[in-house]
Amino acid sequence: MPESTIYEISSPGRMGFKFPNLDVDSTELPESFLRDDLPLPELSELDVVRHFTNLSRLNYSIDSGFYPLGSCTMKYNPRINEVTSRLSGFCNTHPLQPIETVQGNLLLMYLLQEWLMEITGFDAATLQPAAGAHGELVGGLIIYAYHKLNKDIKRTKILIPDSAHGTNPATSNMSGFEIVSIPTDSRGNLDLDALKGLCDETVAGLMLTNPNTLGLFEEQVVQVNKIVHDAGGLVYGDGANLNALLGIVKPHDLGFDIMHINLHKTFSTPHGGGGPGSGPVVVADFLKDFLPGPIVEIIEEANDELPPLYGLVTPKHSIGRMKAFHGHFGIIVRALTYMMIQGKDGLRSVSEHAVLNANYLMARLKDTYTLPYDRICMHEFVLEGVWEDIPDVHALDIAKRLIDYGFHPPTNYFPLNVHEALMIEPTETENKDTLDRFTEVMLKIAGEAKVTPELLREAPHHAPVKRLDEVKAARELVLCCWTPNPENE
Repeated sequence: MPESTIYEISSPGRMGFKFPNLDVDSTELPESFLRDDLPLPELSELDVVRHFTNLSRLNYSIDSGFYPLGSCTMKYNPRINEVTSRLSGFCNTHPLQPIETVQGNLLLMYLLQEWLMEITGFDAATLQPAAGAHGELVGGLIIYAYHKLNKDIKRTKILIPDSAHGTNPATSNMSGFEIVSIPTDSRGNLDLDALKGLCDETVAGLMLTNPNTLGLFEEQVVQVNKIVHDAGGLVYGDGANLNALLGIVKPHDLGFDIMHINLHKTFSTPHGGGGPGSGPVVVADFLKDFLPGPIVEIIEEANDELPPLYGLVTPKHSIGRMKAFHGHFGIIVRALTYMMIQGKDGLRSVSEHAVLNANYLMARLKDTYTLPYDRICMHEFVLEGVWEDIPDVHALDIAKRLIDYGFHPPTNYFPLNVHEALMIEPTETENKDTLDRFTEVMLKIAGEAKVTPELLREAPHHAPVKRLDEVKAARELVLCCWTPNPENE
């Protein structure tokens, strides 16, 4: 915690702003507007600036250091994204304006839909979902609506691998389905025999991440999708790991029917602290009528005198609106900016370098840390953060010790099917020097674990706060960290 709160540095009589003398008659505020019981701080402008600047220095961000958070793709957000999203025509318009006055905004949304369809191979898109889990919910509801329209109401199950993102079973259940888990085989793939045994007339679909959460490409993905389709089910693709596939393979070509895309991961917009996010959903042609609306379409074709007119259309079997207005527009602007700057070749390069960086780190660490699935990874990989001969050191201790060396920890204890998991994703935006520094620190921590394990168990030693009871903090939130001290009132 900071040494003092903004209330404790308050001093009577200080002020940060003084209104000029009025040039109109003043009027007293009604008594009901006045609150003498509010202990508002009294501070100069400089006090306030210094307080919040010092607080900001306590925050870790991709702008201050390496952020290898597996499955979340915390890559650098180019500053031009921020410039374009703040252009007046984008940030000062309102979604309820007449469509004739926001044609530029609608064109941008239309172009993003087209780019996302081209990248993934799908036939239609919606930009409404506010994040990846919201996109999953859209996918689940579309699957439900599709089977209901076809009067195939016996399909009540969604199959989900045991390495899935935690949101997959949650959103599938919220869509009205029973969840059935599928185990992972010895090579880190979905177990094909288990899948075959589960695919019957009750299966509504499969929710699959590819590359999966172990950072591995599903080697039999085409066969997997065919098995589900032959059983009458649909295949939903969790697109959180699309950063490994850009310009290399189109998920629809692999047999996926629906997929969400995390714009805030793959296309570089910041998403620390719980937001902002954007999770557009793309679908095959036979599902486009179920998409949530409205969707941007050309409602009047161009002619010799006028450009096309863009408007908002709701599909005929739409599952309904999923969000107020049309999605997180600011993130949409940032994402299209990133795509257009990269271009076709640049987007492919993004994935190639993300995969290269991950394999480089994995190769340097796998002889010191246990690698449960020793094969070429995609954009991320998973190590075990524990050693048989050091039973008192765990993945959490390694993660906390990384903080002392100035690195954000990787994802801990996920996926759940890896013991003491450390999930590491370097992304493509880090250079070899950074990767080497991270590697050397990871190797040094492994050495410390053998010689002075208490260093890890008591870490972090140099952070603003020491080790917290994270379960207690999550369950018993303290939303106000300051209360008045009667002696100082």
